[in-house]
Amino acid sequence: MQLDGVLFFPVTPFDTEGNIAFDVLAEHVKHGVSAGPGAVFVACGTGEFHALELGEFERAVSVAVEATAGKVPVFAGAGGSVASAKQFVQAAERAGANGILLLPPYLVTNPAAGLVRFVAEVAGATELPVIVYQRNNARFTPETAVEVALIPNVVGFKDGIGDLDLMQRIVLSVRANVDKPFQFFNGLPTAEMTQLAYRAIGVDLYSSAVFCFAPDISIGFYNAVQSGDTELVNRFLFEFYKPLVELRDKVPGYAVALVKAAVRANGLDVGGVRPPLLDPSDEHVAELDKIIAAGKALLA
Repeated sequence: MQLDGVLFFPVTPFDTEGNIAFDVLAEHVKHGVSAGPGAVFVACGTGEFHALELGEFERAVSVAVEATAGKVPVFAGAGGSVASAKQFVQAAERAGANGILLLPPYLVTNPAAGLVRFVAEVAGATELPVIVYQRNNARFTPETAVEVALIPNVVGFKDGIGDLDLMQRIVLSVRANVDKPFQFFNGLPTAEMTQLAYRAIGVDLYSSAVFCFAPDISIGFYNAVQSGDTELVNRFLFEFYKPLVELRDKVPGYAVALVKAAVRANGLDVGGVRPPLLDPSDEHVAELDKIIAAGKALLA
């Protein structure tokens, strides 16, 4: 399964009592799929995987699969301890997911070889394709990246660290030693800001949180990059993405909370974020509205 295009990472809606609003999730996914993403990644970072328990996770994946209606692949998040990660990948498989995005293990200090063991055990608990997410304490060497890429059902490697030297060496090493279809992803927050640099080292795919609330902006930027329209790409970066990142960096957790606020501003009540995240202030929401308006102006 080779992915292409803009990758959609939906938020997980909550109702006023803090429970998942599954009907709203279905609407959110259907709307996103109608805009033409390359895949749906449900209950991952933007979807607050860290805050979901197993039962509601499984139902959320099932709802997303049904809402997608087979139009694009659906990947589901998994991570945490090795035991819980195995439970989540099996739940995703039962729910009909097409693949797994394997998030970092519980935040403990570990050697790179231990990460290989973690990936091997979790990937061994499912027949689904697995994309490995390098982020935080899950940091691979080129050699261990090759080891995990050789695991039969590991099909991709997503980078959320941003060390381009390391990532270039990982890309070169995997391509030299792994003889199967394998894809690399830019998984940094607001990945559009760094995508030109990632493309230069051979990484074309990236996560787009913006797609959740402004798929027209997300696709407009993607098309400008693909067509080589450097002037438009730079305008998107300077007038929309740069201010968005500067706002995002004002408060930890805004990479998710701002996205949810923007989806709400578009008229879909996805509720707030679960602890330990906090919803943005009214002042920051007003600033967000202006940033989105500037982005949409570029589409004209």
